[in-house]
Amino acid sequence: MSALPIPTLASRSTTPGDDWQARVARAFSRAAPRYAECAVAQRIMAEPLLSRLPARAGRVLDLGCGAGELTASLAGRFGRGCTVIGLDLAPGMLEVARRTHGDAARWLFGDAAALPLAEASQDLVVSNLAIQWCPDLDAVMAELRRVLRPGGRALVNTLGPGTLAEVGRAWSRPGRPAGLLAFRDAARHRQAARAAGFRRLDCRTRTMRFHYPDLAAVMASIKGIGAQTSRPGGRLTRADLARAARRYETQREPEGLPVTYRLLTLELHA
Repeated sequence: MSALPIPTLASRSTTPGDDWQARVARAFSRAAPRYAECAVAQRIMAEPLLSRLPARAGRVLDLGCGAGELTASLAGRFGRGCTVIGLDLAPGMLEVARRTHGDAARWLFGDAAALPLAEASQDLVVSNLAIQWCPDLDAVMAELRRVLRPGGRALVNTLGPGTLAEVGRAWSRPGRPAGLLAFRDAARHRQAARAAGFRRLDCRTRTMRFHYPDLAAVMASIKGIGAQTSRPGGRLTRADLARAARRYETQREPEGLPVTYRLLTLELHA
């Protein structure tokens, strides 16, 4: 088994000059070539968003578009009269999106906390499993509110506490915690939405579990959605991998090794 990094993106430091954006962009750019192949769970978790789409929209933003699969689907759904933008922080993801989907959408580099879009310029923002990687939730919510026109909506999937719990248990050991991202709960999202000025927020929570044959498949699935080690020297030894594999095996179920996601689906009304 080849060495694989622990799946983690640490919270952003407030230290001046920190390289959070660069680390996240590199992590997702590395995942880009095999993103569509590995991100099966992400496609399944997008279904609650697709079921809530409005009948019509003229201007749509896919925030954290990745390799552009959902973006292209939105363009097909709303037709030629709709302008769809796929925005991502990872140049590698945007390169794959352009190569795969061409001019189905406008592909734009940008940060969710500082969107390069005009005020009240979008009818709809869709975001599937992206904002959990953003350290400043308040800034992201404020930007969503700013770019939405009055009466516009944001449909957002993000991840809550308990996500990847089995992975954390497998990798953690005394003196060496797994270092998984501290996912924010529904109450924190409601707080940020209210502070941003959204007039209504509907938040639904569900648990989704996926099963994989072995540790390598688990790690490949997580890397497929861009989760990577965020700290220097994150490369693991064979002993680390063997230990994690043994610990994960104690959690095996008849269907395989479990991976749990606590999915939060937000519907925000501007």
